[in-house]
Amino acid sequence: MESTTAIQPVIIGDNDKALAIAERLKQQGLLVFAIRSPTVAKGSERLRITLSAAHDEADIDVFTDVLAEALADSGTNG
Repeated sequence: MESTTAIQPVIIGDNDKALAIAERLKQQGLLVFAIRSPTVAKGSERLRITLSAAHDEADIDVFTDVLAEALADSGTNG
């Protein structure tokens, strides 16, 4: 999803997948929250990624690599 803030949502579309991906990221030392229905509409379950000035380019590279792998393994396009 497009975002102009430090919070970057990634639509997953399923509660269980969102939780599983967030857990996998956590196991890799990455803190990402799963936002699930009924907090968001069913089918729009998402990951809530928060970026800050403390993150450098290497942090973002690691994150995107781990996220891409987790999405692929879950069968989610993200």
